[in-house]
Amino acid sequence: MTQTSEPIIVFDHVSKEFRQRGSKQSTRAVDDVSLSIGAGDIFGIIGYSGAGKSTLVRMINALEQPTSGSVTVLGERVSAMGESKLRPVRQKIGMIFQQFNLFSSKTVAQNVAYPLKLDHWRKDYQDKRVAELLEFVGLSDHANKYPAQLSGGQKQRVGIARALATNPKILLADEATSALDPETTSEVLDLLKRVNEQFGITIVLITHQMNVVQQIANRVAVMSAGRVVEQGDVYDLFAAPKQEVTKRFIATAMDGLPDSARVETMHEQWPGRLVTVVIRQRDITDANGATLVPASGQNISELIARYGVHSSLLYGGIDTVQGVAIGAVTYEFSGDDAHIGSFLAQLAQDSDIVDFGTRADPVDYAQAVARAQLAVPAEGADADGEVRTLATDVEMLEQVDDVVEMNPEDEQSENKERA
Repeated sequence: MTQTSEPIIVFDHVSKEFRQRGSKQSTRAVDDVSLSIGAGDIFGIIGYSGAGKSTLVRMINALEQPTSGSVTVLGERVSAMGESKLRPVRQKIGMIFQQFNLFSSKTVAQNVAYPLKLDHWRKDYQDKRVAELLEFVGLSDHANKYPAQLSGGQKQRVGIARALATNPKILLADEATSALDPETTSEVLDLLKRVNEQFGITIVLITHQMNVVQQIANRVAVMSAGRVVEQGDVYDLFAAPKQEVTKRFIATAMDGLPDSARVETMHEQWPGRLVTVVIRQRDITDANGATLVPASGQNISELIARYGVHSSLLYGGIDTVQGVAIGAVTYEFSGDDAHIGSFLAQLAQDSDIVDFGTRADPVDYAQAVARAQLAVPAEGADADGEVRTLATDVEMLEQVDDVVEMNPEDEQSENKERA
């Protein structure tokens, strides 16, 4: 699948370096990134800590300026604009944050109204817009509550409503679900998808969670050590990842391929031929429609019946990415070795398979998976699900300050109000 919408954000050979304080040395947080985000996309930018993703996205609203290259947003080259000219562009960009960034001394309604107040909307228009947004995010009954009285999911809904207040064209979500439990994460992501579909707002997701990208994004860029190492249609990356860092990310979101410990356990319990079949519902094609990676696992039941092999389904998982099935299932095939060999040879013509051998003649796990060029499941993942990298990503300086834009006069009055 290729991007067909007009680009609304363009990074053109962008690099960003930070000078270390008291030193002539600098650290390159973003390294020669070229990237286009189409209008109406839900675009995921994923990477481990220090990959440069937050620094990259902060260049969209010019909270960071590139050291070299250019950033164009809504047809304006924001990397070459002064602060006075940036304000109208920033008004078209909403932001939501991991830690919500709500004013504790303001009610829900007052938090949502805050951008409208800064933009000098009439009070009756403010009230009408706030009511519309609170109804949209399902918080009409909480308008007069304070943030301390809300759950994490409700706080993030307030953050989304506030980000939508001035009718932005672009919404930046910086790890917006990292502080939420899985059920609440799904609810917030469903809300963001509704924002995209109902209002046509382009959403840029910064995340280290591949399941977030899987659930709502249509395109994704994978960052490592400041560079975009892989990008494209979400399904294509899930179905046929090329880079090792992408494979590790996908392994955190996909359950179908058993890890080495599980294969060892299955060999102990089942003496026959253990084979994992990759399920890929459709072909992956290039811009001209030529098949790059074919569908897989679509005729396995028919072949099992045709060859009459004895099979037991032992393990597997099928996920849906952009409404298309993808995953893997593991079988034990038993019977005559030659007959099973003929069956597997036929199966391999139309499907990707991982042959782990039998209990008596096992195939080395790493060798079996490498032959199929699949993502290896993570063993020993961190508690939050983020796979430990093998010294791939360099820790870089990333400024992830949660910023609420206000002019100096508004800031002074706000400080007085809070005091």
